[in-house]
Amino acid sequence: MSAAVTVFDVGGTSIRQAWWLREGELRARTSRPSPSFRRFPGADVRELRAMMVRELCDAVPETPDPVVGISFGAALDHRSGTVYASAPLWGGHDEPYDLRAALTARRPDVQWHIVNDVTAALLHAAADPGRAGHRKVLLATISSGIACRVIDRRRGLIPVDDHGLQGEIGHLPAHAELAGRPVGLDCDCGRPRHLAAYSSGPGIARMADVLRRREPARWSASRLGKLTADGLDFETALRRALDERDESEGRGEREGRGRQDERESRGDLAVELLDAVTAPVADVLRTAFCLDPEIDEAVLTGGVVHGLGHHYRAALLGHLTRQGLYLTGERTPGWWERRITVSRPGEADSLAGAGIAACAGVPA
Repeated sequence: MSAAVTVFDVGGTSIRQAWWLREGELRARTSRPSPSFRRFPGADVRELRAMMVRELCDAVPETPDPVVGISFGAALDHRSGTVYASAPLWGGHDEPYDLRAALTARRPDVQWHIVNDVTAALLHAAADPGRAGHRKVLLATISSGIACRVIDRRRGLIPVDDHGLQGEIGHLPAHAELAGRPVGLDCDCGRPRHLAAYSSGPGIARMADVLRRREPARWSASRLGKLTADGLDFETALRRALDERDESEGRGEREGRGRQDERESRGDLAVELLDAVTAPVADVLRTAFCLDPEIDEAVLTGGVVHGLGHHYRAALLGHLTRQGLYLTGERTPGWWERRITVSRPGEADSLAGAGIAACAGVPA
């Protein structure tokens, strides 16, 4: 194997690329838009897949014995490189696609190593020396899609089922409520009431639309509603409304004012929305820890988690504290706080994980 590996991280929004040095360093990072159904609404799945293969193959330098590690945002068979579905890239299509075969047909000189993007992020996070004593680590990504993986560090193994899959939680049935009533939304995969329909980046935006329609007066009067009406993009507006609520609470406490009035004026609707979209995620994490007590840490990552900052973890912990694990939470104060973490910058990098996977010899 050459000293450097070409690595890609393919998501619904962008394709990131870099060189991975076996010493553990990433160099020459670049990024460009992904050929997704949102970017090319007139293209069918066959055309989108062909675009993806060209993008990846043409970006690999023609060097002696090139090796490539790919972190791919899709449900895929890690044993064969067959992609089953990728809602953020291809929408509601789940016909199996042999990505490794397609790449090899165009560039037979390349050794292709393909893993799911969440698997790649987990490989990098689990390699942190600070987790050396952990039995198992769960990593969940909340972004344009949602998924998780669990690694058994003692065996160096991410177990998969008979189809090479694990942790596709984004497509589990989920329940969500807003303004006291259930919400029924379709997932990007085309099926109704999946976790990703409510809690992914696009899902949160759709939930906000539901709240705006159900509570138009409250929406218009809220800080979130005013910020979006002024033209601020939704993601930035949500974070700002949450930040300003924190600031107003702090001022209220210092100045002796009642907190209720401040909340009404500075972001309660944003808090209500965040509470609603994190509740289904908390349900999954609670179940995971209940069924597998060897999980020592759940690492949260992805654009939604990092975009909302401490607000996201606080909302999750609120759910898990109010309704935690039977007896465990009651007998061990702070149990959840020690187990739910947010990845630090560069800590759960799918580009680095793609390099780790390639160097470890994921089937080529």
